Amino acid sequence: MPEATLGATKRAARPLLVLIANDQEWSARSLETILGPNGYAVLRTYNARQTLDLARRVRPDAVILDARLPDGDGLELCAALRGEDQLGPATPMIVTTSDPGQRSQQVAAYRSGAWDYVALPLDGDVLLHKLDTFARAKREADRLRDEGLLDPATGLYNARGLARRAREIGAAAARRRDPLACVALTPSPDGARMDDAATDDAVVRVAEQLGGVLQRTGRTSDAVGRLGPTEFAIVAAATEASGAERLAERVRAIMDAEHIVIPRGADGAARVRIRAGYYAVPDYAESAVDAVEMLVRAAAALRQGAGRGGALNVPIQAFAGVRA
Repeated sequence: MPEATLGATKRAARPLLVLIANDQEWSARSLETILGPNGYAVLRTYNARQTLDLARRVRPDAVILDARLPDGDGLELCAALRGEDQLGPATPMIVTTSDPGQRSQQVAAYRSGAWDYVALPLDGDVLLHKLDTFARAKREADRLRDEGLLDPATGLYNARGLARRAREIGAAAARRRDPLACVALTPSPDGARMDDAATDDAVVRVAEQLGGVLQRTGRTSDAVGRLGPTEFAIVAAATEASGAERLAERVRAIMDAEHIVIPRGADGAARVRIRAGYYAVPDYAESAVDAVEMLVRAAAALRQGAGRGGALNVPIQAFAGVRA
């Protein structure tokens, strides 16, 4: 094993704690023999009930769980763990399966909150590389949360954290004379405005699902954050106006594919659409508007677009933008 493989792990102040949920002795022991000698502390559970209970008490750094457990479905357990405030979206979860990986199963695993879905037997080197990368991401998320820069419900940046990252990305764009775009997005039932429904629990839950989509699909070069209960924003590095539009369309397509709806009581359910606004500059070094003000203008474009009514509430998506 190259020394660099687990460099971050070995430098950690404490061993990273991995919770293994698996009732199959041979596969669980094989995981333990991979993780233990490489600096990880390991805890073992045998069913979903034990896993939920232990995870609440010890807050593991990562969870590796089998798709089939004696008392429940592994993907349902994954979703339940994701709902625990003590874990949240920043805790890596890997689902293992002894069956051939079908695309539908993979999609279901990612939808339940898994970071990865892998077939047994595992490649030890690949697993260690993944865990090292995941662990570094979690440490950074923990650090930012401790500094008050993350939204606790989604694990994304809060407005303060997003503003800080916007300045950093803007500084890099200025040095390289790159384009820069800021995109603001919000879910909307049937294209309607969200202002009056911003405190509705169902709407906020759907917004947090949008946050999960943004977290899973965002580029590492970008910064994704939550501006308010139902509004999110992306600071997209090296992205022009056309790229901002494609980015919003990609998010819309993912949300549409997941068939997310907002309950409307006796009226049934409203299909969720995505509205977006953006502000983009072709050369940030020459921009008279800094990155934080670009975020403000993207959010304003989103809200003004909604205010213009039917002209932008098209069947697929409402979109407003400014090319500076």
